[in-house]
Amino acid sequence: MLKDLDPLLHSQLRLGIISILISVVEADFLYIKEKTNASAGNISVQLEKLSQANYISIEKTFKGKKPQTICRITEQGKEAFRRYVEDLKSYF
Repeated sequence: MLKDLDPLLHSQLRLGIISILISVVEADFLYIKEKTNASAGNISVQLEKLSQANYISIEKTFKGKKPQTICRITEQGKEAFRRYVEDLKSYF
């Protein structure tokens, strides 16, 4: 029986962001932008969606005078990613 894939994670960019965050303690916005090659506006929108679902936490700080956005995957996000991978395996 094929399982429904989490529509939030089934987006290429959101899945990419979660995949990055699952392998690091935290990542700043510029690191995510560099790794995904996505536009700043698109990343901002997708980070907000992941944050609203409680898959990631976002901390906005300053590094000197420059704003910095730090992202971390939450336990709920780790579990959602684990389920997504397991559900994806049902397609094989």
